[in-house]
Amino acid sequence: MAERDLVAVASHTHFDHIGCHHEFECRAVHSAEADLLANPTRTNTLADPYVTDEIFDALPPEPYCSTCYAVKKAPATRILDDGDIIDLGDRVFEVIHTPGHSPGGIALYEKATEILFSGDILYDGPLVEDIYHSNAADYLTSMERLLKIPVRVVHGGHFPSFSGARYRQLITDWLHEKQKTI
Repeated sequence: MAERDLVAVASHTHFDHIGCHHEFECRAVHSAEADLLANPTRTNTLADPYVTDEIFDALPPEPYCSTCYAVKKAPATRILDDGDIIDLGDRVFEVIHTPGHSPGGIALYEKATEILFSGDILYDGPLVEDIYHSNAADYLTSMERLLKIPVRVVHGGHFPSFSGARYRQLITDWLHEKQKTI
């Protein structure tokens, strides 16, 4: 038996990050996306257009149907905002609101170890910045903010984890690219 409740924390509400949240009794999400977690659709979770047979190396057993897939409703039991703390007992994470990829995107930062769970605002691969609720100005602000945080290891929403040096390089390179287009 765990000392604390098991909580599913949504870095944001796209299908690939909340697909099983309905299986958890306790669910946390940023206030800007709480309605999406409670009322998911194929469109607002990006299941449509991304969930297709082509995303699989092998299809799940029948009666699976890619075009029928939908995230199940999972209303939040905790609303998160910037600066909130998630206390695991032996580990403490600060919620960092990182809008840009999505309005309620968050990262979780453990100051004691300088570990960052970045969600989809930053990972070591091509970033998705042009979906229906992405915001370029917010993305820029979030990246500038992240660059100021001392990070040793990053666990992104996709692709392998990477070092703090790579973190700073990725953000600096991204900011440099954006400045060329302004």
